[in-house]
Amino acid sequence: MTAKTPLALVKGKFGDKSKLVEAVEKLASEELWVARTNKDKGLAHVSNAKLLRLHAIFTEVKEKFGTRDKLVEAILELEKRTQDVGLKQRLSSWPVPRLFDAYRSAKKRSAGPASGHAAAGVSAKDAIR
Repeated sequence: MTAKTPLALVKGKFGDKSKLVEAVEKLASEELWVARTNKDKGLAHVSNAKLLRLHAIFTEVKEKFGTRDKLVEAILELEKRTQDVGLKQRLSSWPVPRLFDAYRSAKKRSAGPASGHAAAGVSAKDAIR
């Protein structure tokens, strides 16, 4: 079975692209959105795949964290760098999708090795041999 195209997903979930654009704009409030879109074109000229990804990420971030600032704080806690003002300032300029990717990566790193050589009790030297 083949995967559905972005257009089929948009039509299945939202009906048409304009409703998806409205849903993304509704989620893209000042709390989450860094205004970097072209003022002349807006979100209507963004591809369906990107809009679907934005909608999924904004929905998840809104549920888990509520605001960009709370997401930045969560990243700093996972990285154990809550006092690092420079990193906080740099992260605050990032858009939400990039922040959420950084959060997921930091969460994976903080969880430790779940599989591979370390979980099997094999040291790095033995794994090379």
